[in-house]
Amino acid sequence: MVMVVVAVALLLAIAYLTTVVPTRWLKVEHVDAKLGLGITVLQISDIHIERMRVKVERLVSLIATEKPALLLLTGDFIDEDRYLGRLNAFLKPLIDTGVPAVAVLGNHDYFMDDVERLIGLLHERGITVLQNHLVTVGTLQIAGIDDYCTGRHDMTVLEAADPTRPLILVTHDPTITLSLRKPYDYLVAGHLHGKQFAIPFLFQLQDFGPLARSGVYKGLHESEQGRFYISKGLGQSGVNLRFLVRSEVTVHRL
Repeated sequence: MVMVVVAVALLLAIAYLTTVVPTRWLKVEHVDAKLGLGITVLQISDIHIERMRVKVERLVSLIATEKPALLLLTGDFIDEDRYLGRLNAFLKPLIDTGVPAVAVLGNHDYFMDDVERLIGLLHERGITVLQNHLVTVGTLQIAGIDDYCTGRHDMTVLEAADPTRPLILVTHDPTITLSLRKPYDYLVAGHLHGKQFAIPFLFQLQDFGPLARSGVYKGLHESEQGRFYISKGLGQSGVNLRFLVRSEVTVHRL
């Protein structure tokens, strides 16, 4: 009987360490985009406020250490309108750091009954929401392309880009890189959670599009049009667990 109890306790401990701890144990990725601009930006993706265990104080501390020039929020903030208060409480300390922020929406954001309430909250917090829009921030051109997997993207926004200035694309679903035909300097996205569950052939069993199916679902990659990065995200989609995949926030050196 004692051996059974010990075995069960051991299995529960292993399960906790491999599925719950990765949701709390934040991984700070440092990525060199090799653009030679001397600019640091911080990417926060896939907050999924309903299923997010990372303390905002950890991010505030990171901002103080890294001193980014810009926050890039790459979608999937929330699923349901009733969690807007929780999202507001999470965003306030980030914006209170004084670092300007731009955001795009993700597929889960469009699950809301009224996505305009989310957009309104982001605007109230001083976050620039880019839905197929191009803005200039310092020396950078930032093009925010709306969610690709729900068909809200419009890539004609890139036609207004100045070819003599650095062009950074911010979007949610990195699958869009397979359709882009205009060169860019750097692209950041999320959506795929680094699988969330490190199970072989997961994206052959669960359809997240041709990019994920090809084995490209996290980290830094090259396309014909430019270099792109896929974040593993901060929160969880579906169940509030990860399997051997830690939550991530990303420091990009441009």
